[in-house]
Amino acid sequence: VSTQSTGTLKSGDHILVCDDVYGGTNRYFNKVVSNFGISISMVDPIDLAKFEAGVQENTALVWLETPTNPTLKIIDIAAVCEMINRKFEGKKKPIIVVDNTFATPYFQRPLALGATLVLSSVTKYINGHTDVCMGVICSNDTALTEKLRFLQLAVGPAPSPFDCYLALRGARTLHLRMRQHESNSIAIAKWLETGEKSRFVKKVIHPGLPSHPQHELAKRQMKGFSGMLSFVIDGGIAEATLFLQSLKIFALAESLGGYESLAELPSVMTHASVPPEQREIIGISDSLIRLSVGIEEPEDLIADLAQAFDIVYNKKK
Repeated sequence: VSTQSTGTLKSGDHILVCDDVYGGTNRYFNKVVSNFGISISMVDPIDLAKFEAGVQENTALVWLETPTNPTLKIIDIAAVCEMINRKFEGKKKPIIVVDNTFATPYFQRPLALGATLVLSSVTKYINGHTDVCMGVICSNDTALTEKLRFLQLAVGPAPSPFDCYLALRGARTLHLRMRQHESNSIAIAKWLETGEKSRFVKKVIHPGLPSHPQHELAKRQMKGFSGMLSFVIDGGIAEATLFLQSLKIFALAESLGGYESLAELPSVMTHASVPPEQREIIGISDSLIRLSVGIEEPEDLIADLAQAFDIVYNKKK
């Protein structure tokens, strides 16, 4: 889906990207797209004035991801769209893309907030069964949709009929699964923040927690939250690694959004290709752990996390 979106651009164009995105997106823009005469700027979108300063006369694409991966920042989609429309009033406006993978169409509707394109990794929540590799792009712009359809035929990223069948099967239960993902992730986030093992946790990041810096924005912009959360474990890469190795229900894997719970260390997994200095600015440290909370029983998931904390800190003592 990323290649489809950038297929609308030409040499000399500029892409403005939020600074915290999926590691593969960062790699694709900075190590692939940049080789074709297209310039890339990655700017923190939470500071809207700073993000606006990143807009150039030749900006042709604005790429947002909200919640972001893996630090779960919430971008004010409507505010960014209003700013872009204002700056390009009377001119050809950049395409505004929102990666909605973490939120899903069940919890967030970027087109209604002014976005031009919305993309999602169907592989994740929409399919939800960890057996499909697919993406989807949606738009209200008929002319742009036709152009994207042409690119799909010309470039070739068309899913197989069986993959489409599996994705449709998964989509039919999206609403049910998302409610359980949300309920489980909030229960775990609250436990990590205030529960018996909270002394081993330096920070918990979940948009549904009042402690999240964009919590109020998240409540206005979204009608709920997915199963994604991140937390900073006390210690460094040794503690984080032992913690992940000690989990029994959570599987160590880079994917997300399936029925099963997964855990990973972004600094050496999903975001290993992001330069260390950029990871430091974004807040992706060696002690930041990302969880994709599944739809198992929340008590079982909390017990699994608790026993992993015990192994890490009992051994440390």
